[in-house]
Amino acid sequence: MPSRTHPKPRVAAVQAAPVFLDIDATIDKAISLIARAADKGVNLIAFPETWIPGYPWWIWLDSPAGGMAFVQRYSDNSLAIGSPEFQRLAQAARKHKIWVSMGFSERSGGSLYMAQALFDDKGNVVQTRRKLKPTHVERTVFGEGDGSHLAVMETAIGNIGSLCCWEHLQPLTKYAMYSQNEQIHVAAWPSFSLYRGAAYALGPELNNAASQMYAAEGGCFVIAPCATVSKEMIELLCTDEMKRHLLLEGGGFARIYGPDGSPMGTPLAENEEGLLIADLDLGMISLAKAAADPAGHYSRPDVTRLLLNKTPGDRVVAQALPGMVVGGELATEPAAPLAH
Repeated sequence: MPSRTHPKPRVAAVQAAPVFLDIDATIDKAISLIARAADKGVNLIAFPETWIPGYPWWIWLDSPAGGMAFVQRYSDNSLAIGSPEFQRLAQAARKHKIWVSMGFSERSGGSLYMAQALFDDKGNVVQTRRKLKPTHVERTVFGEGDGSHLAVMETAIGNIGSLCCWEHLQPLTKYAMYSQNEQIHVAAWPSFSLYRGAAYALGPELNNAASQMYAAEGGCFVIAPCATVSKEMIELLCTDEMKRHLLLEGGGFARIYGPDGSPMGTPLAENEEGLLIADLDLGMISLAKAAADPAGHYSRPDVTRLLLNKTPGDRVVAQALPGMVVGGELATEPAAPLAH
């Protein structure tokens, strides 16, 4: 009996700078990269963390008072789900018949979140998610996600999941993803150009190792897009010599890894913008998992198990109490909660 046919998508990890703090120009650039990837036969293109409208580097460079100069501009240029700007990305995915994973600062009400959206090649929104816990000073800008955002989506090109940045250093978060039979993982990172030489944990060596280990542990392919810091961003953000030492131009280290942890594709120079492209064969996953499947035959659930709460973190729950008039009728029993 012949072997089953497995999807063999061509994927691309973006390594490029956004047009910093300009949502419209950054979406223009994203659509240009989407078109370029489609011309190269790419089926799935993945963008870095908060690529729209850029990562808020000032939180690492200045005091909260100093960063206030960017707050309104960053909020105004963040992306609201379902907005006309959001629909431009969906339209680009449909026009170029390509799957798109986009990292962005999500504006919802008065708050911002570190978000990722997955569009299919017909322009449908397959998933939106938020980073569960912003890292360190990121918590001065962004709110938190919830357990519903740890989801792997079954698609025609494979089971796709996404995480941001140091979510890849959270063992239980990773295990929750592995347990959902993830096959293609998008590991979205900002530039690795902060505190170079002074904070090893923020550099490319450790963080690419986290992406590589995710591939080996999860027995899945990992696409790890990574932004660059442009000269224009340095001129705007680094207003003195100290800041110019803290944040460097470049820092692009996009990578793609196979389910055995092997690097795929030819990396770009850290100051170069472009696409890292690789051809995947999902049939390779069975070979990797035959050796070790941490959420399957290589687990010991009698010793250690994960409790995963996927309940959405609703901020407001409207509930009718006895004696209240709902829809023209008097409620006699508490109504089922309606989440917002």
